[in-house]
Amino acid sequence: MRRIIRRPGWLLAAILAASIVWPPLAPARERPGPRAAPAARLSAGAAAVDVSLPAGTPLAGYGGFPRRAWLPDILGRFPEAFWFRPSTGVHDPFRVRALVLDNGRTRLLWLAVDLVGIDPTLLSELAARLAAEGSRYSGIILSASHTHSGPGAFAESALFGFVAVDRPSPNVRGRILDGLARAAREAEARKRPARLGTGSAELTGVGQSRVQAPLDLELGVLKIVALDGQPLAVIWNYAVHGTALGRENLLLSGDLMGDATARIERELRVPALFVNGAVGDVSPAARGWAGVRSAGELLATSVLNAWRGIRLDAASRLDVLVERVALPSPAVSLRNCLGRWLPSMLTLGLSDALPAAAELTAVQIGNTGWVTIPGELQTQLGLDVKRAGRAAFDHVFVAGVSNGYLGYFLTAADYTRPSYIACGSLYGDRGGEVMRDAAIAALKRLAGRGDSR
Repeated sequence: MRRIIRRPGWLLAAILAASIVWPPLAPARERPGPRAAPAARLSAGAAAVDVSLPAGTPLAGYGGFPRRAWLPDILGRFPEAFWFRPSTGVHDPFRVRALVLDNGRTRLLWLAVDLVGIDPTLLSELAARLAAEGSRYSGIILSASHTHSGPGAFAESALFGFVAVDRPSPNVRGRILDGLARAAREAEARKRPARLGTGSAELTGVGQSRVQAPLDLELGVLKIVALDGQPLAVIWNYAVHGTALGRENLLLSGDLMGDATARIERELRVPALFVNGAVGDVSPAARGWAGVRSAGELLATSVLNAWRGIRLDAASRLDVLVERVALPSPAVSLRNCLGRWLPSMLTLGLSDALPAAAELTAVQIGNTGWVTIPGELQTQLGLDVKRAGRAAFDHVFVAGVSNGYLGYFLTAADYTRPSYIACGSLYGDRGGEVMRDAAIAALKRLAGRGDSR
């Protein structure tokens, strides 16, 4: 998260004070080989639902003042906020977008929300609720846009709550969960035979590197239409931080990706799910509300142009693979947070506060591979994943900030350079490479499994 702390002391204090609550036979004369199985018919359904959040819901993403309250609300003046100031209004309605893809063998639910990150307990509670209603999925992906002006108070994590999200409010969290479930049910109910295709475009002028390195300029678009060509949904993917609006903003907003999504939906009249990419070191080039509008227009125009040029796949393949990856021991480097003058061996262990493993979900949709990352992967690592994955898929996209949030995942070189992103990189100098290698391996196994079917 970009500048989730105003100064390193907030993170250090949080670490010390908090923990995560985290065929039949042919006639005898001919005897041909087995008949090829008929291609599975794909169906798709999508929905977008607005969620009314309580007045005064705090905003998540920035840990410093003026977002942070000068004193925690120990007197209970604000029902939803504690560590942070209440929001003052709504600029963009909070909306949950859902897409269900089903070929009779594999069933995928993908949801996109304007949150700064994903609390994995949101995902587990949602999956349990849907399963109790009879809706089970081969995989569920919950993607956060990574706006830094979305609602807080939703995460069951004292650590991240103190740092950037605020402590959980049952009211806020309950409404978000209800919205997720409602969007999933509506998408499921709207399923119809569908076709899909994937395309991409190169887009400049939206982001800038935090580490003075090349950016990933690829914008990915998944187009889903009914058999008559009527649009059903679009997933679009691009790497950029939702920080055009600074910490002075106290209005609920999807930031630049929210502006772009609204423009796309007005044009196509279907749900548009934004999925961030390898976003760890990518900031928006323009700031303020003018930056939100200009970047939103650039992004939306690029998505719509790509949509028009996409050819539909001849075969709509769908497969999901969920794998668990062991991570290095979590710790915060005092040197990365406070300065080069400290020895690199000075760390604070976080094994009681952060998990030692994470889940990755690899998905094949048509001829495209996707893989989730539970945090902010650095651009170079994301490019490595894409490059390796293209040995098996026509397109490969990283679904960053999805199904969890474990901070930044950087290259070893950038981990050793003290900065706020290095301070927020909590799995050491090997964490980024471990996550990259696991993502590549998951895509390879997914592709190999498809070849054997």
